[in-house]
Amino acid sequence: MKYLTADLPGTGGRIKERPEDFRVTEMPLYKPSGEGDHLYLFIEKTGLGSLEAADAIAQAFGKPRHLVGIAGLKDAQAVTRQWMSLEHVDSAKAEGLQLEGIKILEVSRHRNKLKIGHLAANRFEIRIRGCRPGAGEAAARILDVLRTKGVPNWFDYQRFGRRADNHLLGRALVLGQYKEFCDEFLGRPSPSDSRRLSEARRLYDKGDWEGARAFMAGQTDQLRVLSELIRTKNPERAARNLPRQLAKLFIGAFQSSLFNKVLARRLDSLDRVEPGDYAYIHGRGAVFLVEDIEKEAPRAARFEISPSGPIVGHRVTLATGRPGEIEHAVLAEEGITPEVFERVKALRLRGDRRPLRFPMSDARIDSAGGDDLLLSFTLPPGSYATVVLAEITKTETV
Repeated sequence: MKYLTADLPGTGGRIKERPEDFRVTEMPLYKPSGEGDHLYLFIEKTGLGSLEAADAIAQAFGKPRHLVGIAGLKDAQAVTRQWMSLEHVDSAKAEGLQLEGIKILEVSRHRNKLKIGHLAANRFEIRIRGCRPGAGEAAARILDVLRTKGVPNWFDYQRFGRRADNHLLGRALVLGQYKEFCDEFLGRPSPSDSRRLSEARRLYDKGDWEGARAFMAGQTDQLRVLSELIRTKNPERAARNLPRQLAKLFIGAFQSSLFNKVLARRLDSLDRVEPGDYAYIHGRGAVFLVEDIEKEAPRAARFEISPSGPIVGHRVTLATGRPGEIEHAVLAEEGITPEVFERVKALRLRGDRRPLRFPMSDARIDSAGGDDLLLSFTLPPGSYATVVLAEITKTETV
């Protein structure tokens, strides 16, 4: 990830030393009506990812995880508040749930399942510890640039998983490279793996699949794929045994990596539209082809519109002109065309356009005592607070 504000010194400092240093509150797109078959739970989770919390809630009700609705994926190393939904379950049982790392703050009902994207914004309160002298002034200068030009809309490391290989798994699925998928998903130990999982991966790489399975206790998704591979000796059938939600996550990570490559090539001009761009209309979520640059340039300067990049799928529309040349070049380097996504058509990842920048609102910097700063701001859904933090701190710990 490159810095938009590379010419400005950062604050230094550390984040996420404790979960309470990073607080996120989901601002819902709508409030539950109080009636309906879907139970809505407003939870506070600490030290758990959203999928882990959803898994715990599903198990408490004896339901599979995919039936739990969530509006957005939140980081594990944080204190986060968000809504989740589950159909045909008892309200009284929900109110009495005692789950490790999860508090039930509110229970209500609604007519439909909560789905990804059903949120208006996220509010962040983040403590940066151990900043350099003059950090408050440095942060203020960086925030001024980000308010004016916008924040680069990178998909951050969270999208790519602890092993930083989610996009590789997604690429293998899209290209139909099922043996490669199984080898990456089940083998190839990395430093981020637990000792048990590292041993399981080592045994898999040696060809001792039964031995690997014995060490994969608790790794539900890997066990599903490995067990099917042992049963059928067919990598394609094993890969297709992956839970649908996880397959979408991997392919979404691959789409994200392609978007990031486009953004990297347009970072210096992300606040300007060009002929051939598909401009994103903030507040509406629609895009249109830029043809009259004299008419549209002032709108970009006012942050009404922004250039966009592709979330590549089988129905994505690529830009034309110079923006289109960049997009086609990125896909060519990856050996990808939109048509290859037809292989995963059933997952409904059709493709889309995403703005190259996003607005940040209600941003402020306060002293938190000593060398610490408290940074707070509100971001639209789908954008990453860690991108803002990377610009401000200029450290590799973000």
